[in-house]
Amino acid sequence: MDVILLEMVENLGGIGDQVKVRPGYGRNFLIPKGKATLATPDNIAAFEARRAELEAKAADEFTSAKGRSRFVRELKLVIERQVGAEGKLFGSVGTLDIAEAATAAGVEIARSEVRLPEDGPIRVAGEHVIEIHLHSDVSVELPIIVGSVEAAEAAKAAAVAAAEVAAEAESAAELATAADAVEVATAEQGTASDESDEAEKSAG
Repeated sequence: MDVILLEMVENLGGIGDQVKVRPGYGRNFLIPKGKATLATPDNIAAFEARRAELEAKAADEFTSAKGRSRFVRELKLVIERQVGAEGKLFGSVGTLDIAEAATAAGVEIARSEVRLPEDGPIRVAGEHVIEIHLHSDVSVELPIIVGSVEAAEAAKAAAVAAAEVAAEAESAAELATAADAVEVATAEQGTASDESDEAEKSAG
């Protein structure tokens, strides 16, 4: 079905664009949410009459989202949870938990604006980075600590320690390789020296 967009829709188009969408998507989401209308001659004419109003509204929404983004960047969220073995949470932390924690901290965020990692709800203690999607053109990365500050610091310390162990192992392997190369070179040099001595004796 063909629709005309009444606002910017992510991955679809901007205000006034006429696009073809799946009937279910158009009838069940775009049109009921006021994001689009059927692209009939009458609706197109009605849109053109309101274009300036809709574009001004879109500009205001973008400005508002940019303003909110500054407050989101200043957030320091700690979501307390009981932590079990190996840093695993008893339960999980989802979009609603994060939205409620942010709102309680003084920055109102809707659940629909929270974007979790690809693997879904957070189930491990520590520091995680999520995305707050305030507008189709405004997204902010938000670090959050889940479990407790102590758990996050312990997880970070464990990660640093693991990286240091890996670096030391790599360095040791490089030194061993270098030592083997020196040993081979020394052996070859000794063999060459012996061959030279034998050649001199034969010549004498």
